[in-house]
Amino acid sequence: MARQKGIIKLKGTIGDITFYKTQDGHLAREKGGIDAKRIASDPAFQRTRENGSEFGRAGKAGKVLRTAVRTLLLNSADSRMVSRLTKVMVKVIQADMISLRGLRNVIDGEIDLLLGFDFNLRGKLGTSLFAPYSGTIDRASGLITVYIDSFIPSNLIAAPGGTTHFKITSLGAEIDFEAETFNEIHSESTILPWDSNVANPINLINNLSAGSTKPLFLVLGVEFFQEINGQMYSLKNGAYNPLAIVKVDSGV
Repeated sequence: MARQKGIIKLKGTIGDITFYKTQDGHLAREKGGIDAKRIASDPAFQRTRENGSEFGRAGKAGKVLRTAVRTLLLNSADSRMVSRLTKVMVKVIQADMISLRGLRNVIDGEIDLLLGFDFNLRGKLGTSLFAPYSGTIDRASGLITVYIDSFIPSNLIAAPGGTTHFKITSLGAEIDFEAETFNEIHSESTILPWDSNVANPINLINNLSAGSTKPLFLVLGVEFFQEINGQMYSLKNGAYNPLAIVKVDSGV
């Protein structure tokens, strides 16, 4: 892989060199690799096909999870979130101790490995929200909740420069990774001033179907705002809003 320099940047293929643009800049690489038909049929590439099958399964699982969280994700994700999530999903699938290689899946894997996943590395939840909170997933009732006792925002929320206000967001999701479907309910606090006054307790309740047997997730986040002339604006388009998976129940 080579980096393109100069005023004129190329895209496309010239001879055996492919020119393309990434978030790391304009790059160039030599065409090569093994013929796709050979990979698909040659016994020597059995392991490659198995790895490819599981990687594809991980990509689909990550997409379902991202779509389920999309409501909160719109303002709380970094540019590499998709690839980072897929990488974790691969680990989830590889932890499947039941299925044959190439057939390993999310359901028989270790979904708990998703616990703590930060959707936005520019603003991690663990380095933004220091107020103690309790998150619960009650499978029997379908209630997925977050409770934060009263706290002083300026002391227990590390906010980026320019912040005047914030709100706490949460989402409960029930995901069927096999059918690639989901149900989600989200809730949020009112927009609160980021100052040294004591904020009232926050109790966010997300009510999903009772008695579900599918994996359940609790996602928690913070959104930062700047007040200008009485109007609230998402601070820096949400670039530093933290959002993370704080509770996982793999199912029964």
